[in-house]
Amino acid sequence: MDTEAQHTERDPSSDPEERSRSARVSEAEGSAPDEVPPGGAVPSWRRTALVGGACVAFLMLLSHFVIQPFLIPSGSMEPTLQVGDRILVNKLAYRFGGEPARGDVVVFDGTGSFVREQPPGDPVTGLLHDGAAALGLAEPDETDFVKRVVGTGGDRVICCDKDGRLSVNGVPVAERYVMPGDQPSSVPFDIVVPRDRLWVMGDHRSQSSDSRDHLGSPGGGMVPVDRVVGRADWIAWPFGRWSTVPATDAFGAVPAAPPAGHGAGPHG
Repeated sequence: MDTEAQHTERDPSSDPEERSRSARVSEAEGSAPDEVPPGGAVPSWRRTALVGGACVAFLMLLSHFVIQPFLIPSGSMEPTLQVGDRILVNKLAYRFGGEPARGDVVVFDGTGSFVREQPPGDPVTGLLHDGAAALGLAEPDETDFVKRVVGTGGDRVICCDKDGRLSVNGVPVAERYVMPGDQPSSVPFDIVVPRDRLWVMGDHRSQSSDSRDHLGSPGGGMVPVDRVVGRADWIAWPFGRWSTVPATDAFGAVPAAPPAGHGAGPHG
């Protein structure tokens, strides 16, 4: 007689333990696809939102501390900058001891020099506008301006000499960046720039409201150096105009401003 135990295959359906395990597997397979078990992967839409939010936060920090885009709303800086250009402003250019130099194209806050202090508006609207402007998606604040530095602290700036030229510290300046057909200035002036101030003008002189127009205003149209946001170094948009903002050697022969308390010599 064969006493070896015979192997018999069990029917899973007849085993209560097996039925319970199958039921648990079926429930897991039939669970909703959007449910995320503890410790599971984050849904794709959440990943997209997190990545998008991180990118926006990075761009906001970058524009606040390093490089900020600005939309050019007018033709006051033509031909150097055109209406609709988006420029990138280098906010580190003067951060570590450097100061604006003659010929630099700068963006500055004109509050107190070009415009009067305004009462605060709706904070929510202001915040949304500031965020869009920081990304170059909206026009800058009405207090933000872009102009070219013509005189720095201590400089004597005169216009115009007998040949119709602007001069700085007695040296005539060949302003090749000025809009063709424009005079250096249709408004005569003879000023000495205070220390820690700037005399700024647009390249399209006949279409620019600049330091000349604010001589009688508080501050005399002179922009405090600490109101400068940064130097316009690049044209980023449209792609066909992608380039650096052209530098100029127009002021290369201009001597340093005389010491405080001494007037500049006669212009040539």
